[in-house]
Amino acid sequence: MYPNTLTQLSRANPFNAPLFSLQEIEEPKHSLPANGQSRNLAAAAIADSADVSCEFGSTKYYALCGFGGILSCGLTHTAVVPLDLVKCRIQVDPDKYKSIGKGFSLTLKEDGARGLAKGWAPTFIGYSMQGLCKFGFYEMFKIFYSDMLGEENTYLWRTSLYLAASASAEFFADIALAPMEACKVRIQTCPGYANNLRQCAPKMFAEEGVWAFYKGVVPLWMRQIPYTMMKFACFERTVELLYKHVVPKPRADCTKSEQLIVTFTAGYIAGVFCAIVSHPADSVVSVLNKESGSTAVQVLKKLGPKGVWKGLVARIIMIGTLTALQWFIYDSVKVYFRLPRPPPPEMPESLKKKLGLTE
Repeated sequence: MYPNTLTQLSRANPFNAPLFSLQEIEEPKHSLPANGQSRNLAAAAIADSADVSCEFGSTKYYALCGFGGILSCGLTHTAVVPLDLVKCRIQVDPDKYKSIGKGFSLTLKEDGARGLAKGWAPTFIGYSMQGLCKFGFYEMFKIFYSDMLGEENTYLWRTSLYLAASASAEFFADIALAPMEACKVRIQTCPGYANNLRQCAPKMFAEEGVWAFYKGVVPLWMRQIPYTMMKFACFERTVELLYKHVVPKPRADCTKSEQLIVTFTAGYIAGVFCAIVSHPADSVVSVLNKESGSTAVQVLKKLGPKGVWKGLVARIIMIGTLTALQWFIYDSVKVYFRLPRPPPPEMPESLKKKLGLTE
């Protein structure tokens, strides 16, 4: 029975499961690397293995990756606070803030230029903590799951590996983010409630206790886990495709500047998809943190199918730019500290023999 068009398209999809016909052949046993870690994972650039500052997968490696995450997430989210503020207000009060332009003009009229910076402190602190966990744990889980799968399965199922590692990392990252995200949204969407973090956090605790800071963690998971899975998996595979089909020379021959341009481009493409898949949950989080005593289900019913997509254009612009800058900063940190980077994914020799691709 010949496959129909839908089957052919699914097989051509770069995110699909591997479809191979394996052949039974005799092959010599290969010993694993001394450190037991697979080196077959995608990265944003290639570095000379002799010119590295630490061992791949070491404590120092994870710590510096976490530091890169702090800079990439903390700085970028703080830089787009004005756009984030307008986006949140469109989500929670669409009748008043009908568009991005209207949101900016009303905010400037009511609060002045300083009003656009409301919530910058919880944004910087919260997303710095999130970046530490997101990027640091991603690198750790990626190596951990790769060791579990083995070299061949790591290559065959690398997209699933990226998805699993990023979801695992984001689970913990959102627990670190939730308290500051709750404060940020309350400051930005409730005029007169509090002007800064020092006023907001004690007031929220006095009114609702610790629950005030973590009542949004479940919808935060709903928003951030799909977002992060798309962010990492789409980025990793987009980098592969760009070097394979767009960049006219091998990645090893590219300069660091050229590699970072590819990083930025792949990051922006990933960011657009990230914004779309996570926007409904983002709308729920914004309204939930504004209203005391509400639940995620109640907010979802109140917003309806159309309401959850309010502010999508603003979020695409914000998240696309933000994701591209995050990957650019993160990869720049790796370059600056001379962190080891695994080579691009290549089919292991043992798998090539099984597939009959070598003599």
